[in-house]
Amino acid sequence: MNRYKITVEYDGTPFYGWQRQHNRDTVQQRLEEAVLPLTGKRVVMCGSGRTDAGVHALAQVAHFDAEKDLDCFRIRACMNGRLGTAPICVLSVEKVPEDFDARFSAAERSYVYKILNRRSKACLDADRVWHVIPKMDEEKMDLAARCLIGKHDFSSFRAAGCQSSSPIKTLNRISVSRRGDFIFIEVSARSFLYRQVRNTAGSLFLVGCGKWSPEDFAEVFRAKDRKKAGPAAPACGLYFSGVVY
Repeated sequence: MNRYKITVEYDGTPFYGWQRQHNRDTVQQRLEEAVLPLTGKRVVMCGSGRTDAGVHALAQVAHFDAEKDLDCFRIRACMNGRLGTAPICVLSVEKVPEDFDARFSAAERSYVYKILNRRSKACLDADRVWHVIPKMDEEKMDLAARCLIGKHDFSSFRAAGCQSSSPIKTLNRISVSRRGDFIFIEVSARSFLYRQVRNTAGSLFLVGCGKWSPEDFAEVFRAKDRKKAGPAAPACGLYFSGVVY
């Protein structure tokens, strides 16, 4: 058996997330269908992480197995050709050892949440950012976010339906910065709770708009109560940005 690692980017707007679902268009399904002419039989694309409906990816990683020994350049060309106008692109393909696992071999995953902070509407970035009109204070957001770094109970930012056995996670890095009209919330950890990043971004938004102080944010975080935290930020602003193995 031969194992292949692929790296893909996609606009998640038209898809019901990564994971294959009955009668719904998903990224996983599109990729599995795209490689079928080469493999001759259905394969399973095992992703490094599952993105929700409307969430994008800059460098999502997946692996699949094939009985045939395939040329990596040909895999990429064939898949991109089959994907056609779908907003998914295979960036690279490489053959990897059979013990490589896109999900379980990952040492760190990264996300970036993008906010467009201006009065004028999003034009080129429609459905790819959270458009926020009130002026936001990214420095206070960054200050508030620092309390999240390290190993903590993230129950305040854990969505209902989370299948993780524990709310304890270790956040390696988080930063909030501004570049022109754009605010970027960048986070890295080995793994995340369900909707942890979007829920965190929603609470940081309240700090940025002046409704909460950094101290209020820290108090909400320590409360370990999702009901006390802010609303989830929209899916359109979230990007799966990379994996470290």
